[in-house]
Formats: sequence, C-alpha cells, structure tokens
Amino acid sequence: MARRQTRREMLKTVLGGGVATALGGSVFGAGRASRRAQTDAGESIELGGGVFVVRVPGQANVVARADADGVLLVDGGSAEGSERVLAAVDGVAGDGPVHTLFNTHWHPEQTGSNVRLGGEGATIIAQENTRLWLTTDVTWPWNGRRFEPLPEIGQPNRTFYDVGGDLPSGVRYGYIPDAAHTDGDLYVHFPEENVLAVGDAVSGDGWPVVDWWTGGWIGGIVGGIERLIALADAETRIVPARGPVLGLTDLEEQYEMYGVIYSRLSQLLNSGRGPDEAVDARPTEEYDARMGNPDEFVRRAFESQWAYLSPDA
Repeated sequence: MARRQTRREMLKTVLGGGVATALGGSVFGAGRASRRAQTDAGESIELGGGVFVVRVPGQANVVARADADGVLLVDGGSAEGSERVLAAVDGVAGDGPVHTLFNTHWHPEQTGSNVRLGGEGATIIAQENTRLWLTTDVTWPWNGRRFEPLPEIGQPNRTFYDVGGDLPSGVRYGYIPDAAHTDGDLYVHFPEENVLAVGDAVSGDGWPVVDWWTGGWIGGIVGGIERLIALADAETRIVPARGPVLGLTDLEEQYEMYGVIYSRLSQLLNSGRGPDEAVDARPTEEYDARMGNPDEFVRRAFESQWAYLSPDA
C-alpha cells in the first residue's frame, strides 16, 4: 500500500520545494531579524524561538510559530493564496496541524484560510467585531466592492470583547479599541521572542487603508500606534500585515507623522471643507516622497472623521 503523503508534502509542490528566510527594509527604517534567504516563490523572516514571518507574493504577511502541538498562525492570507501560504508555513514550521489561527481583522486578505483551517479543527481567535463582520454582507461605498459572509465553519470560534488573554504557550493577544484599521483590530504578542504582530493597524508599505465603513479612522491610527508603542521596547520586532518588519523607532516616527496629518484633517473638517478640498490641501506634502501618492489615503482618512468628529454630518 502506498504511503500517504503528509499535508506538508502535498502543499510543498505549490511552492516548488519550500520557502526561505529573509529580512526587509522599511520606508521608516530597518527592523531587526536574525537570518535571511529567499526563493522565487516567497520568503520568510526567522525571528527566533520557532517564530517566522512568512511572505508569499501577493499575500499579506503571516506570522507562524511552531510548538509541540503544531503551528499557531497570525492571519492566513487570502482564499486564492491559502494553499501557497500554508505550503510556505509548512516549509518553515513543520507539517504539524495548525491548531490556532488569529484573525487580526475581518478583511479577506487575512481570513482566506479560515474555512480550510476551521474545517480541520483549528481554533480561530478574533475580536467579536471581526466575527460579526464575517457573518454579514459588507459593501464599501467608495468603490462598490462587496464581501460575502464566510461559511459558519470559517467564522471565528473563540472571540473576546475589550480584554484579550494569554494562551498556555505564553502568547498574549489583545484588542486595539482605537479602531486604527477596522473596529475589530487585534495584536498578538510573543513576549519571550519579543515579537509583536499587529496586522493592518500599522502599515509598513506606503499609506494605510482607512476602512471607515467598518470602524477604522485616522484618529484610531494615531491612538492605535500609541497603544502598540507602549507594548514595545527598543528590541521588539513589529510585524505589520504589509511590508518589512519594523522596530520601535519606526512606530514612533509613524505616530508623529499621523498625528500631524490628523491635526490638519481635523482643522479642514472643522472649517467646513470636504474630501476633495482635503485632497487639494495636500496635508501630507512633506511625507509623500517616501510614502507615495496620498490622494486615496487622504480622502478616506478625511471621510473617516465624519462619524467620530461630526456625527450629524
């Protein structure tokens, strides 16, 4: 009788033999990691203690931690990229089962492996607002993009509200109530390895998406970064959903930058300006050379203030 292939063996073919280890540079500076290597299919950052950042082209960053029971994941890529992501995870963390999956928020770039891993018995942990968004239709008003609810098997099966918790393995997680990206953002902290996974509450690659339709706003970006700074020290590796690993100095620079932008957008709102006028005012001018074209970010960030600063608008 032929030997049954393990999940790792089956999935490795998707990546042509595995994944490697890498370290990237940030528009704000360079985070610290331990070893680097790369393949055409993807790359990973080994942060020590069995913790890796897995990168697959076209997918958001995934954090994987191997332990005696299998693998813990922070985010799982998109549905289209799930097989490649899980193959990459197996390549660095071994072929044990994924026993725990954190959703840092509800967006499909983070929750695309939920159905598969939920069907395999994984515990899917999220803030309660994330679960609620995953049970309903969502349509973004600025571009008409529609998101259907996940099947029940893929919805988070362990949620929390204001207070996060600790896993027996020592991993800590908590809510980012400032609503930096959505109203369900969470962080996952690996204290022993000094690694902090923050999803899209922090951007390491250009301007962030401000999803005000599901609760995110420009003031929340400022507040969320301040909250995360309090969890970090000079040696903490901070893993955003996009871009390279960051350090504390990167967060401090972002906190200052978004604080300035928030103040300017608030002044524009309070003076009766609209989104088009906010874009024309160029409130990000001194940052654009390193961050890229700001127009979409400024428009969404300005609109995000309506619910928070001008509820009757």
